[in-house]
Amino acid sequence: MIEHYFAIMSKKRYIQMLITRASEYAILSLILLSSAKSPMDSDTLSKELAISKSFLAKILQSLAKANILKSYKGVHGGFVLESDPKSITMLEIMSCVEGKAPAVFECAPSKKDCPSNKANVCSIWPFLHKLQGKIDVFLADITLADILCED
Repeated sequence: MIEHYFAIMSKKRYIQMLITRASEYAILSLILLSSAKSPMDSDTLSKELAISKSFLAKILQSLAKANILKSYKGVHGGFVLESDPKSITMLEIMSCVEGKAPAVFECAPSKKDCPSNKANVCSIWPFLHKLQGKIDVFLADITLADILCED
């Protein structure tokens, strides 16, 4: 029953995806970079992952600004992991590339921020707020190292 509800809602585009393409590409890039012996440039990464070079370059720059990656210029330049994969969380990666914390639904994080000013009568907001909190904790507990160890 609930799966049907969410399927209908997603067709109407009410649900914001938790893992966007930017987040997916960031994670895939970090996985490749974690096993690289030397810096990899955005051109090499984009070809390896079959991703738009310009889109990937923006993602990599965001990760570098957040000190997740280190950027080297020059002929043999590129990107390397700045931190140990054990210290890079999925929440950190996703927040970095999205420019905000990942959200399950397009719903305000607090009742006072509700754009429709109907939070006090919204019967689903408490559930969504609790769900988002659990997802945030889950994403903060999963590191890049955890992803690398999964088969």
